[in-house]
Amino acid sequence: MAITNVLVANRGEIARRVFATCRRMGIGTTAVYSDADASAPHVAEADAAVRLPGNTPAETYLRGELIIEAALSAGADAIHPGYGFLSENAEFARSVLDAGLVWIGPPVAAIEQMGSKVESKKMMDAAGVPVLAELDPAEVTEAHLPVLIKASAGGGGRGMRVVRELGDLNDQIAAAQREAESAFGDPTVFCERYLETGRHIEVQVMSDTFGKTWAVGERECSIQRRHQKVVEEAPSPLVEKIDALRAQGPEAVAERSHAGSANSADGQSTRDRLFEAARLAAEAIGYEGAGTVEFLADEKGDFFFLEMNTRLQVEHPVTEQTTGLDLVRLQLQVASGLPLPATQPALRGHSIEVRLYAEDPAQDWQPQSGPVHKIEIPFTAGEFTVLDQPGVRLDTGVVDGSVVGVHYDPMLAKVISYAETRAEAAHLLATALQRAKLHGLVTNRDLLVRVLRHPAFLAGDTDTAFFATHDLAALSAPLVSEADEALSIVAAALADSAANHAANRFGGLAPSGWRNLASEPQRKSYESRVSGTHEVRYRFDRSGAVTVEGHDGLELISATPHRVVLAVPGERGPVRRQFEIARYDDLVAVDSPLGPVAVRRLPRFTDPSEQVAAGSLLAPMPGSVIRLGAAEGDHVEQGQPILWLEAMKMEHTIVAPATGVLSALNVTVGQQVEVGTVLAVVEEEEQEQA
Repeated sequence: MAITNVLVANRGEIARRVFATCRRMGIGTTAVYSDADASAPHVAEADAAVRLPGNTPAETYLRGELIIEAALSAGADAIHPGYGFLSENAEFARSVLDAGLVWIGPPVAAIEQMGSKVESKKMMDAAGVPVLAELDPAEVTEAHLPVLIKASAGGGGRGMRVVRELGDLNDQIAAAQREAESAFGDPTVFCERYLETGRHIEVQVMSDTFGKTWAVGERECSIQRRHQKVVEEAPSPLVEKIDALRAQGPEAVAERSHAGSANSADGQSTRDRLFEAARLAAEAIGYEGAGTVEFLADEKGDFFFLEMNTRLQVEHPVTEQTTGLDLVRLQLQVASGLPLPATQPALRGHSIEVRLYAEDPAQDWQPQSGPVHKIEIPFTAGEFTVLDQPGVRLDTGVVDGSVVGVHYDPMLAKVISYAETRAEAAHLLATALQRAKLHGLVTNRDLLVRVLRHPAFLAGDTDTAFFATHDLAALSAPLVSEADEALSIVAAALADSAANHAANRFGGLAPSGWRNLASEPQRKSYESRVSGTHEVRYRFDRSGAVTVEGHDGLELISATPHRVVLAVPGERGPVRRQFEIARYDDLVAVDSPLGPVAVRRLPRFTDPSEQVAAGSLLAPMPGSVIRLGAAEGDHVEQGQPILWLEAMKMEHTIVAPATGVLSALNVTVGQQVEVGTVLAVVEEEEQEQA
C-alpha cells in the first residue's frame, strides 16, 4: 500500500532524519513529543505533532498505546520507530499492525526471535553463524572472568557492565537490570565472555518481501565508551587490512596473525565471509527491511555473532555515504511492498561518523545538561542527506537555543565526513570539529579530534580498548595550548572592553580625558574550566595602542565586541591572529584557528552566601536520587559511593572526595536535584582532629 503520512515514534535526531526523507518523497509527517521536548526541532518540522504527557521515557516514548492513539488521531497511516525506545519491541510492532497501521520495520516474528539475545544466539549457531557462548549469571565462576553483562532487550550500552571480580557480580547485575528496565522496560540480562581487545564489526542488511537480501556493507565501531559507540566508519579498516594481506598470499596472513584463522574459508575474503554470515542470519528469520548483524572480531579476522539489531542503526549514515543509498527511503519502499532495486550499488570511498555528546570525558564521561547557545559545523555540505561529493554531513537533533535535558541521551549530533580515502575523511572531520562553534555545554569535541588525529587510529588500530590503551586523560585534554588559551582570553578581555565602550555615547577603545600620569591598568578576570583563574591587566595609551601585562610585543590591530585581531610576535616577525567572541550572560566563547576556548567572566566582588563548605559533594547534573550508600554520621573512605543519581538513562555514582565523616546528607531516595545542589558534606579526618 502507498504510505501517505508517517509518525515517527521517537525524538531528536532520528525523528528529523526520517522526516527529511519523507519530505523528499512527498510523504506527510507526524511527531510525538514529551513535555520536555515541546520546543524541540523535530516537533517544529513535522506537519502535525501530538503531545505525550510527562517527561520520562516510561511516561512518554515507551507508551506504545499513546503513540498508536497519536497516529490515528493525526491521520498517520504508518509508524517508523527510529532507534532505541520501542524500536525492537515486538508487542508494540504487533499493536501497530493490529491498529491497521503500516509498521516500517521487520516482521513481528523476526523481532521476537532476535529480541532475546540469549535465544537469538542459539538460533544463529544452528544456522551456521559463529557465536560466543552465552553464560547464565547464576553459573559464572572465577574461570569465566572477565564477563560482560548485557541487557537482553536492548542496546546502545544501556544495561552493560564488565565484571572482573566475582564479588562484584551481583551488584553489577542489579545495576544493569535497573538500567535495562529504565531504558527498555525489560530488566532481563545475561552474561558472555568478555574480549578485552576485540573489534566491533557489523554488517548492514536490507531485505524485501520477495526473498531478496542485500549485505549492503560493513562498518567498524570499535571505539566505544561505556560499551556505546563513539566513532564509526565504513568500510572497516580491519577488514580492508586483512583482505589486503590475503591478496598477498597465506604467508602474509600467517606472519601478521601468528596463527591460523579459526572460522575462515579457503578462497574467501573476510568481507565475503562477513556478508555471507549476515545474509544467513537475516534469511534464517525471514527478515524484511533494514537491520544490522553485529559481530565481535579479532585481529586474525575471526568473528563471532553478537546480536542482530532489528532496526535502523545510529551509524547508518556511513553506509549511506559509501553506497549512495538512502536507507530510510528503502525502508519506506519495502514497507510499501516494493522490491529492492535489481542491482546492488558498489562501495565507494570512505566515511567516518563521530557522535558529538554533551559530556565531559575527563570527568568519567559525565553528561551535561543546559542550553545549546550555538552549534555550527564548518564545511557542512548537507544535513540528513547523502553527499555525492567529499564533504561533511550533519545529522543533529538540536539547533541554536535548544536545551539538553536530563531525561534522554545527551547526544547533540552525528558529524559525518565523506572522502575518497580514509586519511582524507579523518583529516576533514577533525578539522571541521576543531573549528566548530559549540557554545554553551561541555562536549566531547576535543576527545573526538584527538582520536581522529591519533597515530593508532590513522593506522587502523582501533579495538574496543582504545580509550584504556591510549590514555584517556591525554585524549581528553583541551585542543588549545596554555599559551594559546591565554592569548584567546586576552582577546576576550579586549572584546569586552570594546563592548563596554560601545555601550557609552563616546565610543572608541581609548580612555576619554587627558591624564598627566599613566593610568592604572584595567583588569578583567575569567575562570577557565581547565586552567583556573586568569586576570588580564591591560592599558591603552592616548593613541589607542594597548599594552597587556605578560604579553610583550602584542599589538592590537582592531577590536569590536565580537571580533579582535591581534599581531602576535613570532620568530620571523609578527603574525596576525583573528578571534571571534560570543557572550551569553557570564559565559564567553572565543573561536579561532588556534582552537576553541570557553571561560566565565568573574565578578569584581563575590557573594559570601554563594560559597560552599569544604568537602561538599555537588550534583554534577540534574537528576533523581535512586540509592543511598551511607548514612549521616558514618565514617567513609575516599572513593566510597555515597549515593547514586539517575540522569539521561544512566546511573552515576557520587563518591566521597576524601576519608572522613559524612557530616551532612541533604537528600533522600526519589528526590529530584538540580545541578550544583549540595548533596552531602564529608569532613576530612584532618579537620576532625583539628
